[in-house]
Amino acid sequence: MGTNLAPACPLQFIKGHAGASRAGAQRKESSLARRFRGRPRPNRPQHRINHRIRIANIRVVASDGEDLGVMSPDEGRAIARERGLDLVEVAPQARPPVCRIMDYGKFKYEQSKKKSQAKQATMKTVQMRPKTGEHDLDTKLNRARKFLLRGDKVKLVMRMRGREKGVADRWRDILKERYRERLGDIARVVNPPSRAGHVISMLIEPDPHAEMAAE
Repeated sequence: MGTNLAPACPLQFIKGHAGASRAGAQRKESSLARRFRGRPRPNRPQHRINHRIRIANIRVVASDGEDLGVMSPDEGRAIARERGLDLVEVAPQARPPVCRIMDYGKFKYEQSKKKSQAKQATMKTVQMRPKTGEHDLDTKLNRARKFLLRGDKVKLVMRMRGREKGVADRWRDILKERYRERLGDIARVVNPPSRAGHVISMLIEPDPHAEMAAE
């Protein structure tokens, strides 16, 4: 006579499944926390502004630096609205957090501009030989021009071979002349042409006072 097995309780199955789902969600959240530890998460605003500020009390600083005191976010937003500006949280770790009244759009633009200016220009190298043909020379100098217009420094290099080394002064003058004719309108000399072994080189950079005309 066979033993009858009682069917599994549906409620127990649902509870077990829900527990597993919660555990999975917690593991995923923990994994995301480790992944983004110490850096901002994607699509998260850099600053809390206006109605995103929900803490009970904040210290408000005016656009001119005047300390307006501790108040609720609603009071701070009301003052910012009166002045046609935004309320921006600038020191979230302070107690209470510090918020400044400012033009947030202008602030973001200035921050972006500072980052762009802080970016160090890279140095590109454009090589040629005394016997480089006019077509190839045009291609190389056009490439140098693009680098300069992009804000990069450019090292112009003339490589000599055999008997060419015996008239290095001639190639130095030619390199200087090519720079002046093709790139002198947008660049300035950092290091004038100088010889090192079989190479003559000069370093140029974008001239901030020149008119950087688009091609």
